[in-house]
Amino acid sequence: MNLHEKTVSQDVRFRGHVINLRVDDILLPNGNPATREVVEHPGGVCVAALTDERELLFVRQFRYPYGEVLLELPAGKLDRGGEDPLEAGKRELREETGAVANRYRSLGKLYPSPGYCDEIIHLYLAEDLSFGESDPDEDEFLECERIPLDRAVEMVLQNEITDAKTQVAILKVAALV
Repeated sequence: MNLHEKTVSQDVRFRGHVINLRVDDILLPNGNPATREVVEHPGGVCVAALTDERELLFVRQFRYPYGEVLLELPAGKLDRGGEDPLEAGKRELREETGAVANRYRSLGKLYPSPGYCDEIIHLYLAEDLSFGESDPDEDEFLECERIPLDRAVEMVLQNEITDAKTQVAILKVAALV
């Protein structure tokens, strides 16, 4: 069975610093017309930095859309124009936590909201860490903390960590190390 939809036209309705919004006219697999609203996002990266003591590095930060402080692994968006995800991950880890890793392993990619957004988040495990000073962006206000991997898994299962990229990365790390 053919499941593909064919794009007939695209109309960008909004261009922002982080996202664009477009409305597409499409043809469904059965030939009927339909409309799709798409949030265009440059993509992101999330780094699970694991210390020699099997602790993960986390950041707490206020997330405006939810109106609350979330506990997350270090993460950030890719620069527009196709920034290399691993290089972005290295940058975000250093900026947010001051950590630099000697080993990185890809944990794959995540589509956080495939029904309306084209964002792809690249996940990495960072190991063999050394520490310096953090250097967050001028509009980033973060608190860093370390949590043992086993405790982080418990926090995911008890819904104490609600961020999707963080949940997935924690569970993948726990399954692999």
